[in-house]
Amino acid sequence: MNKLEIACFNLQSAVIAQENGADRVELCNEITVGGTTPDFKLVEKVRQLITIDLNVMIRPRGGNFVYSNQEFNQMKSDILAFKKLEVNGFVFGVLNENKAVNKTQNLELVALAHPIPCTFHRAFDEVLNVFQSLEDIIECGFQSILTSGQKSNVVDGITILSELVTKANNRITIMPGGGLRAENCERIRDTTKAVYFHSSAIIDNSEIANAVEINSIKMKLNQKL
Repeated sequence: MNKLEIACFNLQSAVIAQENGADRVELCNEITVGGTTPDFKLVEKVRQLITIDLNVMIRPRGGNFVYSNQEFNQMKSDILAFKKLEVNGFVFGVLNENKAVNKTQNLELVALAHPIPCTFHRAFDEVLNVFQSLEDIIECGFQSILTSGQKSNVVDGITILSELVTKANNRITIMPGGGLRAENCERIRDTTKAVYFHSSAIIDNSEIANAVEINSIKMKLNQKL
């Protein structure tokens, strides 16, 4: 069965995601910058209210993915704090100035998170060498990559997404996300052969996930071909 992760920016969305068939919540703050580390109290409340898997973004600010020593130390502190809440995964990604994967810092964060699995987030869409970066991320020990195929959305990135799934060869999960909606999810599924998908399921100007959209995406992802 194909699986669906919903990016949530508040408690209400997390509950809606669970009630409408999502397999996992990715909890973030600051939707306008693509997500940052959520507040500890929010994570605590969401963990108490949902039983599906809960992944937490670790990103100290919006903008690029090159971090100062102070920001990197904050990321480490946040991982240690959230581990105590028994979350199911962490979502982060650190790049070098040359837009390559920062293997040293990512390895350190993955080791700190262990045994909790880690997803490399859409920092991946900014790397210059996409297939070398895939190998670097696998070497760092990540279990999945959230990507729109280096484009602004999954439809435009569908060719690279397909190539990534093929080259990953089940060594890591390639999770299409970024503009994934009920209207295009079947095409993305059929073309890329991915098995895990990511959407905010927000279809208006609010920050609340749409129940009908979540239900529709999940249903369409699992319709027989």
